[in-house]
Amino acid sequence: MFLGKVVGEVWATRKVAGLEGLRLLVIEALDERRDPAAPKVTPVIAADPLGADLEQRVVVAFGKAARVACGGDGDFPFEAAVVGIVDDFDVPGAPHGWREARGDSPDAPDSPDSIGERGGR
Repeated sequence: MFLGKVVGEVWATRKVAGLEGLRLLVIEALDERRDPAAPKVTPVIAADPLGADLEQRVVVAFGKAARVACGGDGDFPFEAAVVGIVDDFDVPGAPHGWREARGDSPDAPDSPDSIGERGGR
């Protein structure tokens, strides 16, 4: 799992059956200090069963844990899912940017066009 921030949303009119009805978000990992030997893909496209908003901090799971979080036995065609929307955290020495969430930044969108208001497509 990793801590990330929602930076966008993806829409696809043509997709495999297992992705129909799922909202897909673009998540940027907050922790750039992860093991450099581990392959890292960022940003990550994650299924969102919880309804996270643009710029919210989220917990993202990979693999079967992600698929089970979206229901059923975990037999879905994706590798990442939002499994938590973060209210707060305590990480001594965390970069200031980790704290910036929706409404905290002067550049953060606060319009009705934000992801949570549009809904999934």
